[in-house]
Amino acid sequence: MKNFTGGSFPLFRIAGIQVFLHWTWLVVAYFEIVNRVNKYQSMTWNVIEYLALFGIVLLHEFGHALACRQVGGQANRIMLWPLGGVAFVQPPPRPGALLWSIVAGPLVNVILLPVTIGAVVIATGAGWRVAYPDFAHFLRSIAFINLALLIFNLLPIYPLDGGQILQALLWFVIGRAGA
Repeated sequence: MKNFTGGSFPLFRIAGIQVFLHWTWLVVAYFEIVNRVNKYQSMTWNVIEYLALFGIVLLHEFGHALACRQVGGQANRIMLWPLGGVAFVQPPPRPGALLWSIVAGPLVNVILLPVTIGAVVIATGAGWRVAYPDFAHFLRSIAFINLALLIFNLLPIYPLDGGQILQALLWFVIGRAGA
């Protein structure tokens, strides 16, 4: 476990899953928050937006971990670092178990899409773009971030989820790699 969590510290544990945060996340967070000028009228919104990104990535990783457990696998750790997160999952050696464990992460983002886009539509219809410009911008940013994370994660490039999904689908067709 030390190899995978070196340079990180434990944040909290939910449902027996320990969440770690790599120290570099704090450095990147600082620079991202401080250097985002002219996005919001208050820097507080930069912090809130970055924490929301953290929350979206964390929910995505919990999707992987809980799905893996659902099919009888092990998932006890999640690591958050500046380029995203990693749920350390060990699904049973079956293509369907692997596929579900991997698909469940992006599925969380798919479920969040109508929620985040719906919030933007409601805010726009209610005139919040004028009345509460920072809040309306925040809602648009979160919807965009969620969609961008979903699209990027589904690229069929290993180790992204899309590459792992492709690997699991190929397992159905040609068998397990290296077996």
